[in-house]
Amino acid sequence: MEEEKEYKIEEAEEHSDDKEFMIDAINHKASWVLAYASERLLSDRDLMLKAVKEDGQALYYASQELRDDKEVVLEAVKKKWLIIKYASKRLRGDKDVAMSAITQSTKAGIYLTDEILKDKDIDLILNPPPEEKQ
Repeated sequence: MEEEKEYKIEEAEEHSDDKEFMIDAINHKASWVLAYASERLLSDRDLMLKAVKEDGQALYYASQELRDDKEVVLEAVKKKWLIIKYASKRLRGDKDVAMSAITQSTKAGIYLTDEILKDKDIDLILNPPPEEKQ
């Protein structure tokens, strides 16, 4: 993990299809450069997996295909539960992804599918039984 480095929008636009530039920026905590990345790079699994491991918010920029890639989504959600809202509907109904999000914040429940909300383990976290009085 390297320290922050200054990047300019013009640079990001100039290097929109330059994977090495994007990796360097991600390494320097400047994952915002992905906003200027080409469609090709936003579909690059290795690049986006690296990006979400550094900053879960990077899932926002990922291609639809990668928003449906369980490993990519799980890494993003581990970093930031709220990012589950950018996951595909299929993965918003995946138990591993759902558990990762709701164990960080029960607010994540609003982004889960109706089907997964019926799962007993998920339901127990979102609707814990009242404490019994002794």
